[in-house]
Amino acid sequence: MYQSVVFSCEHAGNHVPNEFIHLFQDEPEVIQTHRGWDPGAWTLAQFFASSLNAPLLGCESTRLLIEANRSEDSPELFFNILKKTRFQTKEKLYTEIYQPYRNQLQEMNEVSPKPVLHLSIHSFTPVWNGVERAVDIGILFDPDKKSETDYSHQFKDELDKNLPDLKIRFNEPYRGTDDGITTWLRNFYPDADYTGIEIEVNQKFASDLSKIQYQILKAIQATLN
Repeated sequence: MYQSVVFSCEHAGNHVPNEFIHLFQDEPEVIQTHRGWDPGAWTLAQFFASSLNAPLLGCESTRLLIEANRSEDSPELFFNILKKTRFQTKEKLYTEIYQPYRNQLQEMNEVSPKPVLHLSIHSFTPVWNGVERAVDIGILFDPDKKSETDYSHQFKDELDKNLPDLKIRFNEPYRGTDDGITTWLRNFYPDADYTGIEIEVNQKFASDLSKIQYQILKAIQATLN
C-alpha cells in the first residue's frame, strides 16, 4: 500500500521567455506543435492531483528550449536550433529551468511518505512518421522493478474495466526504461520506496478530455485502495 502519490508533468506548457523568443524566429510555428509540448497532459495532471489532493509539479517552459524529461548528458537535451547557440545561453536554460524543476521534483518525492507512487503524465501524437499509432493509453514502467510491474498490471486491469474500447498497452509508444524523469529518480530510491510510472495518453483525446479523465482517475483511485 502506497503512503503517498505525487504527480508531475514534464511537458506541461510551451512557454518561451521573451529573452529566448529570437531563437525560434525562423520557425515560430514549431512551438505550437506536439514537438513543443504535450497537449492535454497538464490538464489531466491537474485534474488527477486536485481530485486526490496530491502534490503536483509541472514544467511550463517548452521542451524546445531544454528537455526536462532527458538526462543532462542526453543529445536530446536541447532542440536542434539550440545545439549551436552560445554556451552561456545553454547554461542559463539549465540553471533557470532544468535544474530547478528537477530539484523540486526530487524534493517532492523525498519528503513524501514512503512508499511513494510517482505518476508522470504525458501525451503523444497520434501519427508518427506517417504511421498511426495503435495505442490509446500507454503505461510505461521498468519490467525489472517488481513494484512497477505489479502496479502497472493492476492499473491496466482497472483501465480495461473502465475503458474497454480503448487500446491500453504496456511500454508503448515508448519504453519505461528509456531516458526520462522516472528513470532518473529510480537511481535515488530502492524499489520498495519508489514506484515511477509514466502515463502516456493519445493526443486525439486532448480536445475533449472528459471522455477519459474520469475513467483514468477511477482506475488510479482503485489502485490506491
